[in-house]
Amino acid sequence: MQSELSTFKTLWRLVPFAKRALPRIFLGMLAAIGAHMFALAMPQFLQNLVNSLVAGGIDALIPAVGLILAMGVAEALFVLLRRWLVLTPGTYVEADMRNALYAKLQDLPVAFHDRWPSGQLLSRAVRDLSLTRRWLSFGLVLLVANLLTLIVGMVILFTFNFWLGLIFLVASVPIVVIGFRFEKTFGEVARLSQDQSGDLATRVEQAVHGVRVLKAFGRGGHAAAQFSSEAKQLLGTEIRKAKAVANIWLYLILLPELALGLSLLAGMLLVVDGQITVGTLVAFVATAMVLRWPTESLGFLLGMTLDAKSAVTRFFEVIDEPDLIADPVTPKTVAEPKGLLEFKNVSFRYPDTAGDQPDLISNFNLRLEPGQSVALIGLTGCGKTTLTALSTRLYEVTGGAVEIDGVDVRDMTRAELRTLIAMAFEDATLFSSSVRDNVLLGNPNQSEADLKQALEIAQAQFVYDLPDGLDTKIGEEGLSLSGGQRQRLALARAVAAKPRILVLDDPLSALDVDTEAMVEDALRHVLTTTTALIVAHRPSTVMLADKVALMHEGKVVAFGTHQELLKTSDHYRYVISSLDAAEKAREVNL
Repeated sequence: MQSELSTFKTLWRLVPFAKRALPRIFLGMLAAIGAHMFALAMPQFLQNLVNSLVAGGIDALIPAVGLILAMGVAEALFVLLRRWLVLTPGTYVEADMRNALYAKLQDLPVAFHDRWPSGQLLSRAVRDLSLTRRWLSFGLVLLVANLLTLIVGMVILFTFNFWLGLIFLVASVPIVVIGFRFEKTFGEVARLSQDQSGDLATRVEQAVHGVRVLKAFGRGGHAAAQFSSEAKQLLGTEIRKAKAVANIWLYLILLPELALGLSLLAGMLLVVDGQITVGTLVAFVATAMVLRWPTESLGFLLGMTLDAKSAVTRFFEVIDEPDLIADPVTPKTVAEPKGLLEFKNVSFRYPDTAGDQPDLISNFNLRLEPGQSVALIGLTGCGKTTLTALSTRLYEVTGGAVEIDGVDVRDMTRAELRTLIAMAFEDATLFSSSVRDNVLLGNPNQSEADLKQALEIAQAQFVYDLPDGLDTKIGEEGLSLSGGQRQRLALARAVAAKPRILVLDDPLSALDVDTEAMVEDALRHVLTTTTALIVAHRPSTVMLADKVALMHEGKVVAFGTHQELLKTSDHYRYVISSLDAAEKAREVNL
């Protein structure tokens, strides 16, 4: 009983999404029930017809046949009406749920996406919601209609003869017990199947995105073997599902046939004994035959319902995920943004970090005055890139505060915060859209002059030579472009947003020396009026900044101009020499 209650509660959560579809779904149920009631009504006329024929009343044949034909046509029309009513609403419900899921995924913090494989999310957005739509449009309607038909049909059987109805009922009782056992077994396997489908989708996505690496290292066969192994696991699970459905189908077909056979045998004895008429026995058998489809359908309808339960559970696993980086109830605003960025005693550790591990960033203090540019340097792993993500609340600080013009970023709405700050990452991500849409992503309302200026600053004039210029559609993730071209467009995107604060995470690493020099020269004009935090991995990038912050083990250990730090900090000289050596090695490779 607890399992059944759990299934009901899970599927009941669909009501908010299905509200506008429920009237048509309900009418569809009524149409399905109406069709079944016409089917159950036919045997009632057969009873009188057969008794009349046995008594020699041939005149009643033609009117009875006409009436039964009319009821058959009415049944067909109700079936057609049921299909027309329920097919469209489920599609709207699926669309609403998919939009809600996508909006939730966009709202959840980066930490959530770090934990969840993309294939699992993709399978929820596509496969699971498709299962839910089919259940709403088909499974739910027929399950309710068929169960009600079975109840009404059993009552009708008892009206023909109590003992015949009792024999049929007792012989059918084991179906209920088998159904409860089926729910427990099939529910577990259905959930496992959907999870494995998500894992398989992740494997496919990784292989597609990493196809260049797999080909370059000749590991296509290895990837295929891994895929085949996971596909075989899913195959085994699907076979288990098929066996479970096949087993219940065996009982759903066998037991009603056994019940009908026993009832027919007992009925013939009652006819011989004169307790019932031949017409009554014929009507009883005809009614039992009408109940055959509703009974046999319980197998796949229960299977579909349990599949839908697992799909809905997986959907709400994402919807119910708490958003730990949310907008405040009473947000504050920066009336006149100047671009003062300050880190006050900031600490941070990733959510899955072991308790005995130190914070990645600890007691970090840094103040960037309006219009000031600060280069952030340090050895690999000191937390530079993570720190830049804290300024825009991609991750939330675990201690201290990040403030813009004296307002804690946690007290602002995320929309306002991200209009004040723009970022350009080392790993430039572009979208399957036009060059124009990619560059103006942060501020679609910018003018053509602003767009042109951003492209010039990023030295991205190559876009005018593309087949359709600014309207050229970039392939998936911009892989049709070179690494340097992608970085320049990502930089142009950050510049075009015209933020008060610009955060650059080594956005020039893929550029050649000459192009880098031109970009740096153009950026100097931008940085005179924009506060900038620049993560630097090369000495040339350091030269862009007014001041340099040296980061070590999650803290700022030295702050000043490049020349000042060269004179006063041994660790700074070591870091700069390391960057210089890496830069020279890169130039040799180029």
